[in-house]
Amino acid sequence: MKQYIEERALELGTFIIENRSTVRAAAQTFGISKSTVHKDVTERLRKLNPSMAKQVKKILEENKAERHIRGGEATRIKYKKEEKKAG
Repeated sequence: MKQYIEERALELGTFIIENRSTVRAAAQTFGISKSTVHKDVTERLRKLNPSMAKQVKKILEENKAERHIRGGEATRIKYKKEEKKAG
């Protein structure tokens, strides 16, 4: 594996742990695709730093379990804004 890919995987793992970030937020911050972030933190990070990979996996599982709540909240806010414009 190339050095910069290893460094990126470790940086992504650290970022996700420190910020309890989603894959999408990490991808946007680092300017890379969600697929790349996911591959880095699930496959590559496991080989480089297994304990960090476990922490990241736990955070990503929590995010996945909560995403329906965040999506519902975003929809509620959207319609509340539209209500204010119309009324």
